[in-house]
Amino acid sequence: MVRLENLNKTFHVNGRSKVVANDINVTFPTGRAVGLLGRNGAGKSTLLNMIAGRIEPSSGSILSTGSISWPVGFAGSFHRDLTGEQNVRFVARIYGLDTEEVCDFVEKFAELGVHFRLPYRSYSSGMRSRLAFACSMSVPFDTYLIDEITAVGDAAFRQRCNELLAERLETASAIVVSHSISGLRRLCISGAVLENGKLTYYSRLNDAIQQHLTNMGVDAEPEDLPDYDEEG
Repeated sequence: MVRLENLNKTFHVNGRSKVVANDINVTFPTGRAVGLLGRNGAGKSTLLNMIAGRIEPSSGSILSTGSISWPVGFAGSFHRDLTGEQNVRFVARIYGLDTEEVCDFVEKFAELGVHFRLPYRSYSSGMRSRLAFACSMSVPFDTYLIDEITAVGDAAFRQRCNELLAERLETASAIVVSHSISGLRRLCISGAVLENGKLTYYSRLNDAIQQHLTNMGVDAEPEDLPDYDEEG
C-alpha cells in the first residue's frame, strides 16, 4: 500500500509557478497495478519520483507498508567509469542481495555480452536501457514504479520486458506511467488520473481511461481505442 496524504508540490521557475500536486489524498492498494494517466506536463513522472523519494514534496506525506522501487529502468545512479557488472554488484550490496545471483540474472536478461564487463560510459543508449531494466527487476520490491520503460529497445526486448513485468506483478503492486493505453491494459487493473494538480483514483482502469480521454477532448469510448496514444 502507498498512501499520499495532503501531498503538495509546486515548482517555481523564472517567476512562474507550476503546481504538480495540490492537496492530494489517495491510497494505492496493496496487490494492484495502477495505471497513472495525465496529459503531457501534468507531472506524472514528478509524482512517481516523489513516491520513489527522489524528489521532495513541498508539503504532505507519502506512506507505505512495504518496499518501493526506484523508477524501473532509472540509470542515473550508475557510475560511468565502473563496468556494468561492478554497477550491478554495488546495487546488490546496497539491498543485501546475493551479488552472484543478481549479476547472473542481469547478465542473462540484458544480453550485453562482453560489454557487461566494460565501462558503463562505453554503452549505447539501448545497452544502458537493457542494463537498467534488468537491474531494476533483479531486486524484489513490494511496489514497482514504472515510467515508460517498456517503450525502449527492440520489439523482442520489449516483449521480454512485458513478460517479466507481468511475472513480477503476480506477487507485487505497481504504479505505471504510460502513454499507451494498450500497454496499461496489459499490466494494470486500476487507474488514476492526474489533472491540474488533482489525482483521482479509479478501481477500474477503463473508468480512468474514460476520464483521461474526456480531459484530452477525445470523444470515444475506451473500448474503441485498443492502442490510443495521447501523443499520436
